[in-house]
Amino acid sequence: MAEQHAISAFEWLGRQPYGPMWQRLQNRAVRVSQSGGDEVIWACEHDPIYTTGRRGVDNRSSESLPAPLLVTDRGGETTFHGPGQILLYPIVNLRSRAMGVKTYVHLLEQSCIDLLTGFGLQARRRCGFPGVWLDQGKVAALGVRVARGVASHGMALNVAVDPAWFSSIHPCGLSMPVVNLSSFGVSPALPELAEDWYHCLAVLLAGQASV
Repeated sequence: MAEQHAISAFEWLGRQPYGPMWQRLQNRAVRVSQSGGDEVIWACEHDPIYTTGRRGVDNRSSESLPAPLLVTDRGGETTFHGPGQILLYPIVNLRSRAMGVKTYVHLLEQSCIDLLTGFGLQARRRCGFPGVWLDQGKVAALGVRVARGVASHGMALNVAVDPAWFSSIHPCGLSMPVVNLSSFGVSPALPELAEDWYHCLAVLLAGQASV
């Protein structure tokens, strides 16, 4: 049994440029791996940017992008981050929790599904494609990195993103639309929604620890 508990440290960081936030994730992940503690869940909104995973999979639908493109150390393909979107960034010590990567990814997806269920939306997984989906399209993207037993990066939930940003890519390599919560009448303030999401994930992590 993993003797661990829910992550109590949460912070909404507001609007953040991606580069410094990425460095912040890396620094905290190193600290957690060295100390065996100090887990945290951060949430923020980003300035417009496209990011792709460490494999550098090119799923652009046009040669040029309307915002910078950055190759990162997470998993996953090219996606967009920007205004109207919540980035949830848990720094979780999988090693101390005796938790596998697949289990952790499942919990991340489930936390988003539970969050959306609270608004009466029937969110689900799509076999073979990380993230969370509604019948009308993809509402949340997922990309994580695990190094020295510590997970970083996380998920991006579309609340009220200008859909034009996604017209230059094929999210997850699919020709399916990306959807916003606001299209379904769900448009709470991002800080409050991010904190609700944190609570959903914290409950799941606490439950996993007791298994």
